[in-house]
Amino acid sequence: MLKIKHIDHLVLRVADVRPMLDFYVDVIGCSLERVQEELGLYQLRAGASLIDLIPVDGRLGSMGGAAPGKAGRNLDHFCLRIDPFDAEEIIRHLESKGVEPGAVESRYGAEGDGPSIYVADPEGNVVELKGAPWASGG
Repeated sequence: MLKIKHIDHLVLRVADVRPMLDFYVDVIGCSLERVQEELGLYQLRAGASLIDLIPVDGRLGSMGGAAPGKAGRNLDHFCLRIDPFDAEEIIRHLESKGVEPGAVESRYGAEGDGPSIYVADPEGNVVELKGAPWASGG
């Protein structure tokens, strides 16, 4: 049996890499860790994990079919654990970057029920920003 430690990385196929890089670096807070332009691979550090962006017109991206779109998505959403999670500060930050945050709601995740906010990246992928679980009885 395999024992999973954490999500290592996820790969998003993208139509336009520049606004996606801007979103994940400037809005979400990832850092650009590695670029392999000859492959069409942009790797962003997200805590202990990576988010890989693969432009659909690049070498790797052209192997995967059509570009992502509302009619053909292969991802519902992914979740990034945020620490510390200050909902008001997160909302102010998102709005200052022109990103409309969803409502702060309690959702279940790997660590239990806790606060989260949904946002959409420039190509419509939904990103959940998740805080620590509520204190006992919360």
